[in-house]
Amino acid sequence: MKRFASALLFAFFAAGCMTSTLDKRKQERYSVYASLSPEMRAIVDQGQIKVGLPMDAVYIAWGKPSQIATGESSSGTTTTWLYTGTTWQEHRFWNYRYYPRGRYYAYPQPYLDYDYVPQSYTAAEVVFENGVVKNWRNITPPSP
Repeated sequence: MKRFASALLFAFFAAGCMTSTLDKRKQERYSVYASLSPEMRAIVDQGQIKVGLPMDAVYIAWGKPSQIATGESSSGTTTTWLYTGTTWQEHRFWNYRYYPRGRYYAYPQPYLDYDYVPQSYTAAEVVFENGVVKNWRNITPPSP
């Protein structure tokens, strides 16, 4: 019974301490969030973005970008936010396994082993012109 009570107490405190990062970003930039139209607020609440959203609304929805690039278009200066994702790539290699032979381990046998290596890639990019989203796209992870 003590274990159950302590597990329940731990779950209660853990749930109380967890706040979504989206909620944290909303609180951080509440004046911007409050100034958005109800339609834009609903989009941001779902963690999505749309053409026409201001930079701060994209920050609230998606968080801080991994990289920021500036450029120029026929309309003026552009700012591009790049978001990074991680995928796992399988890496195969030959290894040796020793099998017991009597009292000693001997006769190594080769076998094909594998491991997974993390690989970063650009997962999304958002292009801003005059502080609002001009266009954006999600990028699929590279195939292994």
